[in-house]
Amino acid sequence: MFRFSSVVFVMSLAAGLDPAMAQNPAPLQTVARPPRPPAPTRDPNTAGYVTAKDLPDGENAPVKVDGNFILGPTHNPAPEMTVAEGVPQGEIFNFTMESADSKFYPGIAREPNTFARPDPADPTKLLVMSHPAPYTRKVAVYVPKQYVAGTAAPFIVGADGPDKALFTALDSLIAQRRVPVMIAISIGNGSGDAQGSERGLEYDTMSGKYAEFVEREVLPLVEKTANVKLTKDPDGRATMGGSSGGSCALIMAWYHPELYHRVLTYSGTYVNQQWPVDAETPHGAWEFHEHLIPNSGAKPLRIWMEVGDRDNLTRSDGYHDWVLANENMARVLAAKGYHYQFVFARNAGHTDRTVKQQTLPEALEYVWQGYPIAAPKN
Repeated sequence: MFRFSSVVFVMSLAAGLDPAMAQNPAPLQTVARPPRPPAPTRDPNTAGYVTAKDLPDGENAPVKVDGNFILGPTHNPAPEMTVAEGVPQGEIFNFTMESADSKFYPGIAREPNTFARPDPADPTKLLVMSHPAPYTRKVAVYVPKQYVAGTAAPFIVGADGPDKALFTALDSLIAQRRVPVMIAISIGNGSGDAQGSERGLEYDTMSGKYAEFVEREVLPLVEKTANVKLTKDPDGRATMGGSSGGSCALIMAWYHPELYHRVLTYSGTYVNQQWPVDAETPHGAWEFHEHLIPNSGAKPLRIWMEVGDRDNLTRSDGYHDWVLANENMARVLAAKGYHYQFVFARNAGHTDRTVKQQTLPEALEYVWQGYPIAAPKN
């Protein structure tokens, strides 16, 4: 379990530099963050990007085909994203979790009105001020109408919940027998964002810790609160999320493939956001496509990924281009023979809501390919 005190932490940004805690750091100024310049529009046919198939405007990638695809600029919501009359609707169970009860995440927060900034003495490093802080976490559990009490159900774990769009999509997809009858567990983060925050600690840390937190502290409460039984079969377990929640989804499955085999990410943060820095993965989630996937045997994972043409490009350190990171992911996954689908969306920003409204039903159907769908009960 991490223990934090109210001190300044330094995160190394450049390759080859060891992270270190500042010995006598200059005090952080409480100032407003300068406005972030708009991300440039990237061309999916840029040299160095993966070769991808252009889809007719408004169409999604076929759910039974692996590979790289380019969405057109129009993003109309799929019909499954609207509550439909006559479609059985699942029941939603809500509960909260307090940081004081967690053995994994007792809670931290960045100092108010501060943000990570370059160290004046060494611009290759960031200064981050953080302190212990409690949080309350929201959890929403979707149980489909078709769930048979007492049976072990497949499920999907989502980050940054509650995610009502996911629940609506599952109503239609389950009714149409396009995905199995599954539980959806939508877990709120512990607050904040990026380095020095609870959310950043949970989602950007390259380790199995968050998956272990979900397994030991969240899932038992889900089974008790919603009166369901969750499968232990990793092939019946999926993760999903957007931005750092997306990289977290892959982190969960990568470090614990005995728990999860299916991953769905929007604008996955496969960049260097990890804090505190770990010498084993000095470039954070950038290590997935830089070293981890290329240098490891293929794991039993099935992955769906999306990125927008105006996705984040926040630093010039070489490790914070979300488009390039996702392009690199597609390249290394293909080289290792993974079942994956990569979607490059035109006219789309970071975790673009309209793209999710267009693609989520087919993305879920792709991720669950190969899993048996039970026949309807008479």
